[in-house]
Amino acid sequence: MEQKLPLPPFTFETATQKVQLAEDGWNSQDPHRIALAYTVDTEWRNRSAFINGRDEVIKFLTEKWQKELSYKLKKELWAFTENKIAVRFEYEYHDHAGQWFRAYGNENWEFDENGLMRKRFASINDLAINESDRRL
Repeated sequence: MEQKLPLPPFTFETATQKVQLAEDGWNSQDPHRIALAYTVDTEWRNRSAFINGRDEVIKFLTEKWQKELSYKLKKELWAFTENKIAVRFEYEYHDHAGQWFRAYGNENWEFDENGLMRKRFASINDLAINESDRRL
């Protein structure tokens, strides 16, 4: 059985660790590595996209980083319960035309007993910025 530590039920320390592991994973920009943190049948809502299962996660992330260049993400624990974590985040990237963006948002996560994320719901807003205004 696959496991992804730390396991629920979460404490402040383990929830914070889970958030940092997610940030590190996404900053790797390795869709195959990232997908292993999710259940085989994971359910996502990312903006208006609905993604189901690891194969769709890999496809989605591969396409994302073909468009969102020089991607850098920061996540922060917002709240947690036994098997759920809420985070707020921001990330920066530029498109192929060189326009920089900062994306802000919130994510709600639900984990199974093995520490794999089975649900991820993300609400995200993008703001065009000047390269000189980058923070990450």
